[in-house]
Amino acid sequence: MTRIALIAHDSEKPAIVAFAQRYSEALSECSIVCTGTTGKRIAEETDLEVERKASGPLGGDMQIGAEIADETIDAVCFFRDPLTAQPHEPDISALLRICDVHDTPLATNEASSQFLLDGLLDLDLAD
Repeated sequence: MTRIALIAHDSEKPAIVAFAQRYSEALSECSIVCTGTTGKRIAEETDLEVERKASGPLGGDMQIGAEIADETIDAVCFFRDPLTAQPHEPDISALLRICDVHDTPLATNEASSQFLLDGLLDLDLAD
């Protein structure tokens, strides 16, 4: 089963929840791993089953990074705030580095996440 990590900075949590709702049918075919708060919101606002790691400030992004290093994560969708990310939020640079080392695709916004899902799951999600 395809294993996808979903992570979002605080200001992007509504967008990643909306993404999960929009593509819930496709995502239901995957094993979903999230940082704590993002996972809680997705689980509460969709019918998706989510494995929650610690919240970002407590190292959830590093837990996901370890799974990327172990090659148990197939892809990452990290909805990041490029302008006002807070110091306590997950660090995109560490995840980007480990994804590059292990040739794991990482999308940083909704558009690239849509293409990533389409490519991984052989969907036709183009509008």
